Amino acid sequence: MDQVAGQDGLDHPRFLRRSFEVARAARAAGHHPFGAILVGPDGVVLMEQGNATGAGRDMTAHAERVLMTRASRAHPPAVLAGCTMYTSAEPCAMCAGAAYWAGLGRIVYGLAERDLKLLTGDHHENPTLDLPCRTVLAAGQRRIEVIGPLLVDEAMALHEGFWSDPTG
Repeated sequence: MDQVAGQDGLDHPRFLRRSFEVARAARAAGHHPFGAILVGPDGVVLMEQGNATGAGRDMTAHAERVLMTRASRAHPPAVLAGCTMYTSAEPCAMCAGAAYWAGLGRIVYGLAERDLKLLTGDHHENPTLDLPCRTVLAAGQRRIEVIGPLLVDEAMALHEGFWSDPTG
């Protein structure tokens, strides 16, 4: 399923790997290992965001949700409609909703939500919703293109040892 480039000419693996770097930085900073980046239609990275759930214990501070909040403050929906969010894991229902309300045009993700749930188990800090973002977005009145899962082994490696660590 790994594509070299999308029909839009964007290098999906390269940008997805950048979101993995952001996830690694979030983990190193004591947050959950998730990262997201916003790429404009011209292939320029506009913003990056790691999970910030450890800061102040805001469990809604998922990388994708925070990125979409920042993006919607900085850019009108007409601009975001041409943008792509690359994210290390499939956006949860909350994050998919944030992408929808921000007016985003495309999501490309690494690890599927179902696989994340299997990986995290019943960890108290990540009671994963097994609800594909495509299902959430299909309930909306406008279309957001979704591509993924891609680079699954690399995306899964971001979580090695994290959810089994009691300080996780």
